[in-house]
Order: sequence, then C-alpha cells, then structure tokens
Amino acid sequence: MRARDPKKERAIRAKALDTIVRQGFDGLSMQKLAKEVGVSPATIYIYFEDRDDLILTLYREESRKMAEATLVGFDPSASFAVGLRVQWKNRARYCLENPREAHFLEQIRHSPFHSHDEPGKGRDFIEAMRAFCRGAIERGELVRVPVEVYWSVAFAPLYQLLKFHLHGRGLSGTPRFVLDEKLMDQTLDLVVKALTPVGATLAQTASKPASSTHSLRHPEKKAIS
Repeated sequence: MRARDPKKERAIRAKALDTIVRQGFDGLSMQKLAKEVGVSPATIYIYFEDRDDLILTLYREESRKMAEATLVGFDPSASFAVGLRVQWKNRARYCLENPREAHFLEQIRHSPFHSHDEPGKGRDFIEAMRAFCRGAIERGELVRVPVEVYWSVAFAPLYQLLKFHLHGRGLSGTPRFVLDEKLMDQTLDLVVKALTPVGATLAQTASKPASSTHSLRHPEKKAIS
C-alpha cells in the first residue's frame, strides 16, 4: 500500500472544493481533478474511496470549521437576544473570511449530500444549540416553532445580507450594498422581535455592544450561493 502524503491530500481537497464552487458538483471528476493537481487518478483513491467520499469528507471538514467558529464566545445559557447576537457575529465573520468554503456549504445545503445531516458539526455544537433554544423557550424568550421555521427566521436574513454584501450589490436597480455593523444590528433586532412570544419583554439592549458604521471586511467578493 502506498504511503499517504498529507501535503498531497490537502492539495486534492483544496482543488476539489475550488472546482465545486466554480463549476458545481457536476464539474468535479476524479480524472480532471487528478490532472489539475498533478497526480495520477490512482493517487486520489489512496485518500478517498470515490467522488462521493471526497465530497462528504469536504463537507465534514467545513461543517466542523464553521461549527467551531460559531461557538467562539457563545454561552448556551445566555439570553436569546445575546446568544443569537454572538452567533450572528460569528457566522458573519466565518462567511466573510472564508467565502469559498461558505459557498460550498450553501451548495451542499441544496444538494442530496445534505441528507447526511452535517456530520462534521459534532455533538458539542448540536447540544449547545439545543440547550440554547430550550432555555430560551423555557424563559419565555423564544416562541416554540418547528426547527425549519426557527432557522429560516433566525439565520436566513443574515445569509441573504451577506450574499448582497459579497456580490457588492443589492436588489436589481439599487446602488452598491455594503453590510455594516449598524445595519446588521438593526436586522438582528427585527429577527429577535419576530421570534419573541407576544407579550414578552425584550431585554436585548442591556448587553448590546455599541453599533459601528464601519463596513464588514472580506478578503474577496464571491457569492455565497
């Protein structure tokens, strides 16, 4: 059995991810990938069983990285408004610093590979999110809705704003769009209000950081999806 070369494996992964982002899943073939990396097709099979195994390996790795980034400074016992704010900041930072990887995860989300239930996120991430939502519901800070509804209201607005920001433009006919801290905070406040049970008192302003009008930076302009 041929020895594994970590450097070669990283090159294969990087080129595969780049190909998927640029050309979609149909654009990835083992023969073409081997040629672009400068190895024989047989070399790729030392590291991956087949094309699907390669894609799922990338999926696990990038899911793990994003999960770890999301949990930085996050306390599952925090109030809903404060905890969601930390998640928004972390998710936005990850997407802006890793636009290709974020785009790849978005592609996965709309493909059959998503049925594998994001295996890279791990139990720590899943349990932290469950504890956070469970605590918020018990304290009357979060309305009880199906998880799909929760995710769509809690995070879809953020990802759409990030797409506009990375594209460098908003809706058709509108001028250049720049997502800054002030606009993100304004949108987040609307999201928290939408998910707060009727009659509950919002307390997110107590721990809200001072808003900034500085734009969020990103290393390159690439659409997330």
